Amino acid sequence: MSTKDQELANFIWSVADLLRGDFKQSDYGKVILPLTVLRRLDCVLEPTRVKVLERKKHATEQLGVHNTDRLLKKESGFRFYNTSKFTFSRDVEGLTSLLADQDQVGKNLRAFIGGFSEEAAEILEKYDFDTQINRMEAGGILYQVVGRFASIDLHPDRVSNQRMGYLFEELIRRFSEISNETAGEHFTPREVIKLMTNLLLDPDHDKIVQPGATLRVLDPACGTGGMLSAAEDVVTGYNANATVTLFGQELNPESYAICKSDLLIKGQEAGNIANDNSFSHDRHYGKRFDYLLANPPFGVEWKKVREDVEREADLGHAGRFGAGLPRINDGSLLFLQHMIAHMKPVHEGGSRVAIVFNGSPLFTGAAESGESNIRRWILENDWLEGIVALPDQLFYNTGISTYFWILSNNKAERDRGKVTLLDAREYWAKMRKSLGDKRKYITEEQIEQLTRLYNEARSIAADENHELHDKVKIFDTTDFGYQRITVERPLRQRFEVTEQTLAEVDNAKSVSKYEDREALLAALRGLVGHTWWKKVDFDAAFRQALAESGAGGKLPTPVNKAVTNAVAVSDPEGELQTDKTGAALPDPDLRDNENVPLGEDIDEYLNREVLPHVPDAWVDHSKTKIGYEIPFTRYFYKYVPPRPLEEIDAELKSLESEIQRLLSEVTE
Repeated sequence: MSTKDQELANFIWSVADLLRGDFKQSDYGKVILPLTVLRRLDCVLEPTRVKVLERKKHATEQLGVHNTDRLLKKESGFRFYNTSKFTFSRDVEGLTSLLADQDQVGKNLRAFIGGFSEEAAEILEKYDFDTQINRMEAGGILYQVVGRFASIDLHPDRVSNQRMGYLFEELIRRFSEISNETAGEHFTPREVIKLMTNLLLDPDHDKIVQPGATLRVLDPACGTGGMLSAAEDVVTGYNANATVTLFGQELNPESYAICKSDLLIKGQEAGNIANDNSFSHDRHYGKRFDYLLANPPFGVEWKKVREDVEREADLGHAGRFGAGLPRINDGSLLFLQHMIAHMKPVHEGGSRVAIVFNGSPLFTGAAESGESNIRRWILENDWLEGIVALPDQLFYNTGISTYFWILSNNKAERDRGKVTLLDAREYWAKMRKSLGDKRKYITEEQIEQLTRLYNEARSIAADENHELHDKVKIFDTTDFGYQRITVERPLRQRFEVTEQTLAEVDNAKSVSKYEDREALLAALRGLVGHTWWKKVDFDAAFRQALAESGAGGKLPTPVNKAVTNAVAVSDPEGELQTDKTGAALPDPDLRDNENVPLGEDIDEYLNREVLPHVPDAWVDHSKTKIGYEIPFTRYFYKYVPPRPLEEIDAELKSLESEIQRLLSEVTE
């Protein structure tokens, strides 16, 4: 953020001094954000406001035309207009200042807001601003607050749309800090957005520069619209004549309002931005897009919309979530499935997707869990193009490591069946002043380097002498798959009766209901201290003891099972236990799991890796599961040998000597 932008943010923030006492700190944003939006809209419309009023009067009074919406939009030069006679400015001929009458500011301000056309009015409704006007009137501060905003000029000629985006983000960040909220849920650092849009769009450069290019872009978690604006800037930077239509959906009403107002001012169709939950209410259902990008909140719960999501998941791939459902406390992979559902089919040119994730979607979830199945679905369909590991401490609300996932359903021939991993964790510069948890940023030069590195990844990975060879790795999609096998070992047991055995049988639920319980326990009590190495021998001794104790008839199956479980003890020297067919039974305590690379023969793996150590082991193929994970950091791990002991010892002795010297100076 530039010095001028910071000064502007500080000036607007100074309104908080007027609100102090009448408003809690957590409510400052409910006043400052809508007034900033109002002042921006006022400045944008100011040059044509009088003409709009004149056109409306002429159309209704002289021509008898009452449906003037299209006429007035044309006159204003934007997709919105204002037909009230009020303005923040004090010296616009033909209009009346909101501050003209100190006792009527509230009435004037309501009339000014009521004069906006439908789309702009809907934006302002999201702030519930009338409530705040009442509070400021009651506190006697409305005139001063409005006056403060009337003194700043937010016309696009002086404050560009990009700078205005920075301003809103800085204000939201400050409100989030004092309210103990997460600013990162509302927006993404601009340099991160620029790198992301570069990686998303640059590989499609030839497509974008085509004459008459018409492109549609979606962000299903659009916040204040920073990513959408950046995507439009990149596209028009490649091709000034390209037509870019932006679409978005945002859950937070205030962020939504800022995003929609930004698009209105840019001349975009603001109705393409929806205020709702993307999981439960897909407001762009049935639409397909050329490019999709998002930075969804990390680890967001989807418990509130669980019924809606599960209902759609039951539809299989006829819905958005047919690949699987992640755990309830992290909906990241739901966002990705939602975006994939909006990709254009290949015969229509296909789509590219970019999304910001933390590390969890790379590996969370065992084989055949929801997360693993989603990864499997993406990789087996060959949609994952690349993953870029970013530096930590890049975001305002978290210092954790983050990753870009880049997807395409129309890969170039040479990239089919391949995935690029790019390690960009060392590409950062230290910020002069931290902003929340953000202590690092990516420079313009580094953004260019990483964009080039991603585009040239295949050739760099193939050249072992390239200086950046260790930053890029290329894998087959199947390299991330594995077979989760269950290795069993035979159950061997001895049979003994101890005091602990008696207690275990006594506490068994099935035994507590057995009518000859006392006789059963008496029989076992007489066998305490004895051990049998064959089950048949224990059974014979137990039957005899039962007869002597007076227990009648055959034991019920649940009771017999409780006794057997209590007296049986695993022992490598014990008797091999088998089923009715004579096959060895597995020992649950010795059961183990192994991950075998996808495509490798399981029996060959067993012969090579397991049997040399445990010759009696076998694989239960009925329990084999297929899983997918992407252990990114493991692929880029570099072993650093520890320092020699002699070097460490010498350093310790040097430190001891220094400590002794310092202590001697203190005692002198």
